[in-house]
Amino acid sequence: MRTVIKTENISKQYRLGTIGTGNLYSDLTRWWYRVRGKEDPFLVIGETNDQTVKGNSEYVWALQKINFDVQEGDLVGLIGKNGSGKSTLLKLLSKITAPTTGVIKLRGRVASMLEVGTGFHPELTGRENVFLNGTIMGMTKKEVEKKFDQIVEFAGVARYIETPIKRYSSGMSVRLAFSVAAHLDPEILLVDEVLAVGDAEFQQKCLGKMSDVSKEGRTIIFVSHNLGSIRRLCNRGLVLSKGNLVFDGEVNLAVDKYLESLPSHDDSGHNLVSFDLDESKHFQFTRISVEDQNNQSKGTFYYGERIRVRLGYIIREDCRNFSVRMSLARNGETIFWTFDTDEDEVLFARRAKGDYLANIELPDFLKAGIYTISISFIEMGFEKEEHIDVIRFVLDDSTIDTTTKSYHLDRPGHIRGKVDWVYTEHPVEV
Repeated sequence: MRTVIKTENISKQYRLGTIGTGNLYSDLTRWWYRVRGKEDPFLVIGETNDQTVKGNSEYVWALQKINFDVQEGDLVGLIGKNGSGKSTLLKLLSKITAPTTGVIKLRGRVASMLEVGTGFHPELTGRENVFLNGTIMGMTKKEVEKKFDQIVEFAGVARYIETPIKRYSSGMSVRLAFSVAAHLDPEILLVDEVLAVGDAEFQQKCLGKMSDVSKEGRTIIFVSHNLGSIRRLCNRGLVLSKGNLVFDGEVNLAVDKYLESLPSHDDSGHNLVSFDLDESKHFQFTRISVEDQNNQSKGTFYYGERIRVRLGYIIREDCRNFSVRMSLARNGETIFWTFDTDEDEVLFARRAKGDYLANIELPDFLKAGIYTISISFIEMGFEKEEHIDVIRFVLDDSTIDTTTKSYHLDRPGHIRGKVDWVYTEHPVEV
């Protein structure tokens, strides 16, 4: 297997609030040093990109000293919290921006999907954008024409292919963008978490297509917060944390490493996360904790204990059709349970401004495992703000006698419990 991506000690530094150095002379000097292959003369010592800390420097390292190789045909999952540097790394690999230090070596044609409708011109039709993207990737008109019908059929936008992209919904744009990127024969495909825009059926089509492309010897780097998709699709995982590569290895080990990094308790042993206040935001979370029957927050629970999530948030102006959503996933797999605060309320109900505290009692039929919680605001059907995998807790079954018939098998699924089987008095003849 040949190496198609090689990164050598790459780092990326940004100056907060300013583009460039601040004056034309310094920008030209920086460019002249880069042309001659010399180090940036304005490079300064910056701080680690930790979004939870205000910091004292205007310079931050979005990535620091990243080294890894990717082989032909690898399916690599890129995992990390929001702000860990995943999208920055893909932009460097796509050559949208250049690393501050280090070298990236690519072998083959690169196609990337980093944002909804990446590379599309809003005034051009779907057909024209397909040919435009193919030209950008270095393909001839005949090569694009050969793939055109497959692209349109996969995206499911045949009726709108002669319509300007600006009239497409975000879902239609991302379907066509992915179809173009996957069908125009790139040797390297970079996919950010834009697939979350598509519906469930199209997401499954995308995952299947990426698996097929990988079997053809193409290389894929896939960014997603859906750890279940990462487990199923990828054979290797890279874990980023605060701009640093903290793990590179087998995908299941990578997911476990990421789950271990999520907060399950603070220095005092409490499972509590607090959020910094920002008066400019209309909705904002203030805290989240996982507590037992004694209202004590902690990270490990045993069968028989009550598990309650307490979620605090602020609404700074009156609103309608508003709710808070909490989603639950087990062992980094697909989210399997979602709670909304408005489930028992009238749709379009008015919500007054103020401080709120929601209490969610979790059911007692969950199986043992590591559970992660994500939270978001929902208004008029749109997610306004989201914190993926914001907190975790462990449900331990060590207090149960696993030698009994009921528990000695590790059955698939997320829930446990007994079912009363009803038998006929006599076997039914077949």
